[in-house]
Amino acid sequence: MILPSNNHTQSEVETNHAALRIGISDRLPSLDGLRALSISLVLLGHTAGTKGFRQINLGIGDYAHLGVVVFFVISGFLITRLMMSERARFGFVSVRLFYARRALRLFPAAYAFIACVCLLWAVGFVHLHARDIWHAATYTVNFEPDRAWQIGHLWSLSVEEQFYLIWPCAFVILGARRAGWAAFGAVLLGPVARAGAWLLLKGTPYRDLEMFPMVADSIAMGCLLAQVCGWLEGKRWYLRLFRPAYSAGLLAIVLLANRYTGYTVISVFGGTIMNAALAVLIHRSVYCSRDWIGYVLNWKPVAFVGVLSCSLYLWQQLFLNRNSVAWINAFPQNLAFAVAAAIGSYFLLEKPLFKLRHRLRARPAE
Repeated sequence: MILPSNNHTQSEVETNHAALRIGISDRLPSLDGLRALSISLVLLGHTAGTKGFRQINLGIGDYAHLGVVVFFVISGFLITRLMMSERARFGFVSVRLFYARRALRLFPAAYAFIACVCLLWAVGFVHLHARDIWHAATYTVNFEPDRAWQIGHLWSLSVEEQFYLIWPCAFVILGARRAGWAAFGAVLLGPVARAGAWLLLKGTPYRDLEMFPMVADSIAMGCLLAQVCGWLEGKRWYLRLFRPAYSAGLLAIVLLANRYTGYTVISVFGGTIMNAALAVLIHRSVYCSRDWIGYVLNWKPVAFVGVLSCSLYLWQQLFLNRNSVAWINAFPQNLAFAVAAAIGSYFLLEKPLFKLRHRLRARPAE
């Protein structure tokens, strides 16, 4: 489905709106499939250059970077929808329970990974500095310029945790409408911060570092989308963007911005354009979840990869190391070990805590 026009039945239109209606479900259609796409890009980007793997160059830039940006926009969109759902149901958002759920979602798996890296460091299998572990444990890897490969990917988790220290409080204190303007301000801050880094940090290792002000606008774009998507769905000019030709154009914009991010103008403003185009494409994937793209994204094997995406992201870094010639870091066994570790982490740590996280929801009497 593309547009809610005369070509669609009333039930189809109602199904689309039901999928996005506040409070109907914590799990929106197509998002797991989009996570699967995102983690696939990360895996492809990190596998490239490992022993035994022929590098694939499609001319679209850094696959892993693109995958992380998609993760960020999805994360902001979903987290904000959940807070809006809670507010619609109970009239308030419990910041205390938000942080409790967030801690249960990430801390057990992340600290299990960090503990494993510490053990490998202690026995001499990996080479780290004490500061690497300190930054990893405190979610500040995005401020460390010279970090070890094994914990380098934690920069994205650091950005997310820093953002979610601020966003729920802003949402509660400012209210949904003003918080939307705050998210819009964060979107505008991104290119300003990147321009400032290019001008003021030139010649330092911090210029291209993923510090919070330079990259948080991707998450903020997802937050903004969550707050305005209902309004946008009432605009026919916007729904036209869901048509295949327009969506293909938006995808081309994303790939071009990712391809030429090394150019100064693109590095400053391209991220904002990419975030906006991705937000529309993510919205389309959820809204049009019953077309052929939605079918692929919601196909159970694809969705399961999306469910595993957090664990896959955590553990792949140990095995997809292009700087190592060890057998365990060579393709294809490196990918097999990454998947095995992710499955173990999911079933031993993430899944058992899911029911507990679900119970940590606001109650009317709170």
